[in-house]
Amino acid sequence: MAEISASMVMDLRQRTGLGMMECKKALQEAGGDFAKAEDLLRIRSGAKASKAAGRIAAEGVIGLHVAPDAKTGAIVEVNCETDFVARNEDFRAFAAEVAQIVARDNPPDLAALGAKALPSGETVEARRVALVQKIGENMTIRRFARQSATGRLASYVHGGRIGVIVDVTGGRDTLGKDLAMHVAASKPMAVNRDQVPADVVAKERAIAAARAAESGKPANIVDKMVEGAVAKYLAEVTLLAQPFVKGDGKQTVEQLVKAEGATVHAFVLYVVGEGIEKKKDDFAAEVAAMAKA
Repeated sequence: MAEISASMVMDLRQRTGLGMMECKKALQEAGGDFAKAEDLLRIRSGAKASKAAGRIAAEGVIGLHVAPDAKTGAIVEVNCETDFVARNEDFRAFAAEVAQIVARDNPPDLAALGAKALPSGETVEARRVALVQKIGENMTIRRFARQSATGRLASYVHGGRIGVIVDVTGGRDTLGKDLAMHVAASKPMAVNRDQVPADVVAKERAIAAARAAESGKPANIVDKMVEGAVAKYLAEVTLLAQPFVKGDGKQTVEQLVKAEGATVHAFVLYVVGEGIEKKKDDFAAEVAAMAKA
């Protein structure tokens, strides 16, 4: 059986919000597999899936650029080692320039992006290396996306760590910005349920089925419980079905855009460090090692 450390238990507790003993038991049953342990806890307790914000585990900044005509935009995640550097003006300016390059040149991958020229004449990669040498921390361009609008693009960056671009047609001039702020706050997975990946829906259905099976209810009731659980999940992770965050909680985003005669075509959401596990420093161990030395 895989050894279950206290840090593993704590990580799972932070992801699920459940008790330490429950998390430890689930990890033991799952042989140390985090994903399996989380699924076990969700089946038994009804815990919700982890949100992206709960998995932020790296430092950095989101660079974002939307062209003046609101027809082309780009978003990029640039990572560093510490929050201190993430607030550095040169580092943030670099991320903003990289986003402009992505919008302008539409590079196919990170290697091609690194070879693109900045307004100064140096390449993106040369500037990155120069910043590493100047500031003294490793920096990487983790990912980027370029968006071409069907309607018009609107954007929002929250604290430098969450960035959103929304493509919307119709509605008032500020609707796109309001929707981008909603996406940053609620972190939907897709615009509507048809855009949620089939494998994600299948996983939620399997979890709901396992949970419903433990209820001991008749098969026809179990089927309804499963469909109800899947429908609830899809409402939680799709933009149009979510309650609009700037409203009173009674109006959904879909109702809002319909009232304004608008259509949401797509959105891009980046959260700094999403899915990256950050190294945890054991200060007690460091002190003990230093004392021993």
